[in-house]
Amino acid sequence: MKVRLYIITGFFTLLFTVLGVNLFQLQIEKGKDFTNKIEAQNASREELNLRRGSILFSNRSGEEIQVALNKDFPIIYAVPKEIKPEKEKEVARTVAALLSLDEEKLVKDFSNKNSLFKLLKDKADDSLIATVRSLNIEGVKTLTKQYRYYPFNELASSLIGFVGVNEDQNEPVGLYGIEKMYNEVLARGDSVSFTIDREIQAKAEQTLEELIAAHNGTGATIVVQEPMTGKILALANKPSFDPNNYTDASTKDFMNSAVQYVYEPGSVFKPLTMSAGIDTGAITPETTYVDKGSVTLNGRTIRNWDLKAHGKVTMTNAIELSLNTATVFAEQKTGHKVFLEYLKKYGLGELTGISLPDEVRGSIKNLERKEIRDVDFATAAYGQGVSLTPVQLITAFSAIANGGVLMKPYVRTDESPYVVRRVIKKETADKVRLMMESAVDKAKIAAIPNYHVAGKTGTAFIPDFKRGGYTEDLIQTFVGFAPATNPKFVILIKLDRPDKPLAGLTVVPAFKTFAQFILNYYNVPPDRIVEPIKTQ
Repeated sequence: MKVRLYIITGFFTLLFTVLGVNLFQLQIEKGKDFTNKIEAQNASREELNLRRGSILFSNRSGEEIQVALNKDFPIIYAVPKEIKPEKEKEVARTVAALLSLDEEKLVKDFSNKNSLFKLLKDKADDSLIATVRSLNIEGVKTLTKQYRYYPFNELASSLIGFVGVNEDQNEPVGLYGIEKMYNEVLARGDSVSFTIDREIQAKAEQTLEELIAAHNGTGATIVVQEPMTGKILALANKPSFDPNNYTDASTKDFMNSAVQYVYEPGSVFKPLTMSAGIDTGAITPETTYVDKGSVTLNGRTIRNWDLKAHGKVTMTNAIELSLNTATVFAEQKTGHKVFLEYLKKYGLGELTGISLPDEVRGSIKNLERKEIRDVDFATAAYGQGVSLTPVQLITAFSAIANGGVLMKPYVRTDESPYVVRRVIKKETADKVRLMMESAVDKAKIAAIPNYHVAGKTGTAFIPDFKRGGYTEDLIQTFVGFAPATNPKFVILIKLDRPDKPLAGLTVVPAFKTFAQFILNYYNVPPDRIVEPIKTQ
């Protein structure tokens, strides 16, 4: 019996000895390999998918430029399991001082011996990494981790968006803009190329910054489009943000105002109204109207912006002088039903279908009510009471610039020009273009030497959504194209809440400078050569 007891005791002693040796090897001899594997697993939970594709813009040479890519950054982390209990406070004190972290929280984190990874600092600079390595702090290590990187910082930030972490699955995911809409494509490693010209985009954003600073605006937008194709060359919004540090930004800055913000455009809308009347034969550019300075409809009096009566004027004069009353006359001659049909043909009240996320549609509901009110159509004629996005507005003007065809706006290089519908006859488009040219020539502010330029200003009051009616705040817009005889581009500039009352003092000079830049950038030949006067 004793012999059997000795044998059993010896067996279990040997068994526990072997298990103890194996456990020792796992914890000590193989501990580093085991820890490294766990560290890698934990680090990869938040790490960007290494295969995420790039977002590409281009330039006039056709060169593709990465505006969103993946880049390695050093990080500093701790392995609490490797920090001895008696060293926890000392390590916490050192790390807190070095990285400006909460010491008490670090002590608590370091006391969790089940933890093999605690991120202390991401995207650390080289000098900080060197300091950490030189101090050789117990349980504190460095490694390289890949992040989404935006090399041009704020450039096109509301268009591009950014990559964050999906809280449910703890995985990287596009949260706004292109990163959001094309997340599945980018996540599987495919790059996406866009029609945005980086140089024009950069100049557009510089123009907006200067415009806001000079006139105390609260926001601004520029869109540049090829009228013949619908291709978008620039789409800029301010304020913007740095997607590399998106947590420092306000969420309202993430909105792409060019497609996600509707507004009442004001007088810039008048060429669309004139085009409807001219296309139906209801009016011509030479049709006259006796302007008495005001017109009253449904008990509401509409006046010209300058509060003046201009007497006998033509429809071209109405565009040159931006007369509300004469534009109301043009709408009345066209007829409410036909006018509304043309607005719909221009795309108002519907989405453009641009390949960007969360596009919103404007509204022409005032004109679609069962109870028709003349005053609603009258105000719509000069761009109040109807709303649309900047992209909708520039696309409508591109139809005038290209000879009467509505083109779908597009931003991806793998898309092709798409004709939505013909809106007006080519002869109509030519006549409206000449009216807009005359407006630029008479005002002179937007005129560019040696080029025909067509354009129209707009200043509109911002609606008061709480109390009804309108506030005293303004939105100013200018839409223009050049060379007007064969337009290469259309530019829309919008400025929110400026401190000047007239668009001619704000967005129009900005248009001129910006348009000159694009003409030079593309080496567009002049279309208005003035022969020198010969002397004998």
